[in-house]
Order: sequence, then structure tokens, then C-alpha cells
Amino acid sequence: MEKLKIAGGYPLKGTVRISGAKNSAVALIPATILAESPVTIEGLPDISDVQILKGLLEEIGGTVDISNNEMTVDPTSMISMPLPNGKVKKLRASYYLMGAMLGRFKKAVIGLPGGCHLGPRPIDQHIKGFEALGAKVTNEQGAIYLRADELRGARIYLDVVSVGATINIMLAAVRAKGRTIIENAAKEPEIIDVATLLTSMGANIKGAGTDVIRIDGVDHLHGCRHTIIPDRIEAGTYMILGAAVGQGILIDNVIPVHLESLIAKLREMGVKIEESDEQVFINPAEKLKAVDIKTLVYPGFPTDLQQPFTSLLTRAEGSAVVTDTIYGARFKHIDELRRMNANIKVEGSTAIINGAVQLNGAKVKASDLRAGAALVIAGLMAEGVTEVTGLEHIDRGYSHIVEKLQGLGATIWREEMTKEEKEQLKNT
Repeated sequence: MEKLKIAGGYPLKGTVRISGAKNSAVALIPATILAESPVTIEGLPDISDVQILKGLLEEIGGTVDISNNEMTVDPTSMISMPLPNGKVKKLRASYYLMGAMLGRFKKAVIGLPGGCHLGPRPIDQHIKGFEALGAKVTNEQGAIYLRADELRGARIYLDVVSVGATINIMLAAVRAKGRTIIENAAKEPEIIDVATLLTSMGANIKGAGTDVIRIDGVDHLHGCRHTIIPDRIEAGTYMILGAAVGQGILIDNVIPVHLESLIAKLREMGVKIEESDEQVFINPAEKLKAVDIKTLVYPGFPTDLQQPFTSLLTRAEGSAVVTDTIYGARFKHIDELRRMNANIKVEGSTAIINGAVQLNGAKVKASDLRAGAALVIAGLMAEGVTEVTGLEHIDRGYSHIVEKLQGLGATIWREEMTKEEKEQLKNT
């Protein structure tokens, strides 16, 4: 078990290349189950979630090879093996196995998903979609059982805009009989990415990226080659970092239109940003002005960037209000920022940040993936050395974060924890 150490207060500059999108990868990999011949996905991020999914596909009989961020999945020997426990519990996105296995085998047994603890994130909309397609869904001893004699297209209205439910229903519907219409669908770029893969496999999908998606089921899907989109959340994290401690940072392999809400807020703070087709340059800001943010479904401000942005606001002059309408409990990083001298108060799903304070290095713990990113940014801004535990969360979503930051000039390194530190961490 390792911890991260950061010597803060040093300006960063240079170029950082963004990896493939984590939130696409965790859906694209299960989607390969639906094919009848090998599928290759290029540009996958080197993160623990990808390795966990590789292991899950191998458990059900798939042959999976990864080399140079490229994964080839041969699904021809896969069977509907129950996956009630084990690796399924390690990531939230294991629920995509439900839609993919239901679509191919008309049955699945999947343990309730794990991942970051961000408060209640029910899968009721997923289940509503599966039942509308003709599946019987039961919860038995902590696992979801899905069974269907056949899947038939249906009109499904999502009560809540949900990326996970939209993708999961797509996965089940592409091999259902007839037409499925998903209304009030999520519009995230990752949904378009998954639809592009499925279409390359032979699926008939229209409207991905809008709030109405139409799917005409097909009997067979074949293998293909697909390149994943860049990770807009990783890109946004480095943009925020560039605004906080940058002396000119070029972010390469990014789609700027995916980050319009963040770019608008950074410009409102006084950050000068230059955009090109696949790059964004963050100029150093003389002074940062506090701004309010409210997280919303895409194309609104992403909840996944709320925590890193909160760290940036501790440096801005004035008071800022941060409201998270997606995950109201996503403020576990606030107590850790307070240890570093941040002046932040939480009221329900809102945080009030009084900025222009100097953060100090401290021992802090990442409670989830994006909280970890927030603490890394805070550590880079702080005076002295910051020690971050809970690295397993950060490694779920940020590929080679230490090496990338070192490439920008950061003094950051991993250290093995002592036995005493491991015991202390267990008891917190």
C-alpha cells in the first residue's frame, strides 16, 4: 500500500497528454460481450478499472489481450457465468455487464456494484429499462438476477437523466427484437462513444447525444476496431491544475467542445485559455476571481470536476458557492481541505468557499476518485509537503498521474506506507 507525497508551491509548465476516457472505457469493454468476433479498442487508459474489467471478461470465458493501451477481446467462447461477488464489487461500472450479458445471453447474475462511495446512486432506472424490454429482474442475496425468454423493443422514459441507465439500456436493446426508444436520455460524449462502437459492430442506433435515442434491434453483431475518445474529466483536471499553479501548460489530446462549461468558468475567473482542434493552452493568471458553480447533467458543469474546482477556488479572491445537484454528498474532500487551512463551510448540497487563503501541507486521505484529484491539486498549491493516502481511488481514473505531473515539473512521488501507517489507516 502506497501513499503520495507532494512538495507544493512550485510552478508547473510544459505539455501533458490526456489518456482515453475512463467513463467510456468502463462501458466499451463490457459492450464487446455483444459481438460474435474479436473487438479491438485503441487508446484505453492504463487504470485499475480497465484491469478489473479485463479480469471479469476472462472469468466468463473471454480471451483478452492488452498491449500499448490497446485491448483486443475475443468474445466467442464467453458463457453466462454468474458474477455475484469478487471483482464486480470493486467498481461501480460493473453494472454495464448486466445490459451486455442480457443482450447476448438473455440472462445474467451480477453482484451489486462497488466503486466510490458518493451516497445513494440507485440503479432503479436501469432495472426499469430491462423490465420494459421483457426481462424479469430480482434481487437475491445481494446479486441482481436478470432473465428473459426474449427481449423486445419498447418505449422507455427515464425519470432521471442517467448516463449509466442510458448506456445499459442501449447495450440490452441492440439485440432485442424491434425498436427501442429511450426518452429523456443522457447526452454525454461517452454515450456517443459507446453508440459509435456498437454501430461499428453492426447495431442500428440513431440520436445518441440527444435526449431521444432510437435503436432498431439486430440479430448479430460482429467485431470491429474502435478508438476511444479523450478523457474530458482528466483534461479538465489538468486545466484546473494549470489555472492553480501553471506557468503555461499545454493540454494535448483533448476535445475542447466537451469542456465548454469548465472553460467558461475558468475564463470567468480570469484564466486566459487558447483552444485549437485537439489542444488547450492554459496561460498563467495574475489574479483569480471567485465564481459560483452548480453541477448539472451534460452539457452543464460536470459533477466529476466539482471537487478539483473546489480546490482551485481556495486560491481565488472572494467567496464562492458550489452546489452539487448530481451527488449532494460529494463533499468528503472538504474536511481534508480544511486540514490544509481551507476556509470552507458545507450546508447540505452546497459548499461556501472563502478564498485567497494559503494552503499548508498536511496528511490527508482521498475518499474517492475525484476527491483524490482535488487533494493532489491542493498539495501542489500548498506550502510544505502534503501526504495523500487512498491512492487506490486515484489509480482508478488517472493514468500515470505521478509521471505526468513530474513531466510538468512537480515534486511528487510515491512511498510505501509503514506497517503502523497501514494499521492507522484501517482504523480511520
